[in-house]
Amino acid sequence: MMSSNYTAIDNENVSGSVPAVADPPGQVAVKFTESNLQTFPPSSSQGKISGASGPPRDADDTFSKPVSGSDEPQQSGWFRSFTIAAYQPYFDVDTSDVLERIKDSLFPFAGSFSEKTASNPDLYGPFWICSTLVFVAASIGTFFTYITHKLQNKEWNYDINFVTWSAGLFYGYSTIVPLCLFLVLKYFSAPSGLVQLLCLYGYSLFVFIPALCLSLVPWEIVRWVVAGVAGFMSATFVALNLKHHLSSAGERWFFIVAAIFLLQLALALVLRVYLFNLTV
Repeated sequence: MMSSNYTAIDNENVSGSVPAVADPPGQVAVKFTESNLQTFPPSSSQGKISGASGPPRDADDTFSKPVSGSDEPQQSGWFRSFTIAAYQPYFDVDTSDVLERIKDSLFPFAGSFSEKTASNPDLYGPFWICSTLVFVAASIGTFFTYITHKLQNKEWNYDINFVTWSAGLFYGYSTIVPLCLFLVLKYFSAPSGLVQLLCLYGYSLFVFIPALCLSLVPWEIVRWVVAGVAGFMSATFVALNLKHHLSSAGERWFFIVAAIFLLQLALALVLRVYLFNLTV
């Protein structure tokens, strides 16, 4: 049975409000205003949050910017030389490329190393070759001094100068000599790329790694032969790879090649005299 206090509601007349019914005493009619919650996102903006997806105008959007710094101006000129990106292409080589170039340095009479590396010279191989030479030379030099002191019944102490001297010798030689040669070639109007010269001289030092290991042989004549052969191979490798390029420098090209050859032999002589002399 329906209560007499309620009346029927006409559904067609409902538009945002609930029609009042017969109100009993003490009851108040509730009226709802129209809401815009049926649309998402709201069409109008309220406060600092707008319908767009962007952050507030006064918000710090530092972390929303791309990390790559594409909005920052690119370095150019001399300033680019102080960025990592400037040297990244010279370390973009595979293991097979480095091994192939090392093999070419052990066969110096081919003289084709400069042609193979003209389009893609690297500094990765020269850096690790010099680093390995520093470690091997310091270790073997220390070993020789240890044996010498023990044979003479003298007290032995580790000498850190072997590390600093080896680092200065190999890193300095593989950097200063190509730089000087670069300036000389530029003066004689036969310029060559500085990175290509650094690459050539860096790989030319690889032959000294097995030579240093073979210098552990206790016979003096063997050590002299090993040092001479290593120096001759290294000097020939550099001279023959620069011969065709230096021929455009005129009649003086022969003297430049001879100076390069003798300088490599001098490096082998310094290694032989300083590091592998058993006398203290």
